[in-house]
Amino acid sequence: MKTTGTRRRLAATAAAALIAGAGVLMAAPSAMAKANVLTIDKVSLHKPNVQVKVTYSCDPGLDHELVANARRLDTGTRDEVTAAGTVKRDKLICDSDSHVTQVNMRPAQGSHFVKGNKLKVTVFYFDNDGFSYAHEDAVAVL
Repeated sequence: MKTTGTRRRLAATAAAALIAGAGVLMAAPSAMAKANVLTIDKVSLHKPNVQVKVTYSCDPGLDHELVANARRLDTGTRDEVTAAGTVKRDKLICDSDSHVTQVNMRPAQGSHFVKGNKLKVTVFYFDNDGFSYAHEDAVAVL
């Protein structure tokens, strides 16, 4: 009889541990918001600028900018052809939900883009301390 009581206690303890573990797993996705994520949706040419459409999410209260850089891959020369743009902090909606923004990237001096150029585009967040994170890259043809 003593063995049956011990088994019941062990089974009850195991069941309680499983239920507690399941509760932790159920709470984890809400605690770990899907924020601070970037996705490049579309890259297009709007002469002389390059535009990138980005879906983003960010945690409430974060103080950072969204930065986009483009580099032409088909230059055939040693000269690098680049463009850059920023969405300032006050233009981002940081509520852990997904939002869409358009980043206008101005070409660097001496750089130009035309239809058919192949580009590597990188978007990322840049914070007050100089750190960048959530990098997303895409290769696109204008």
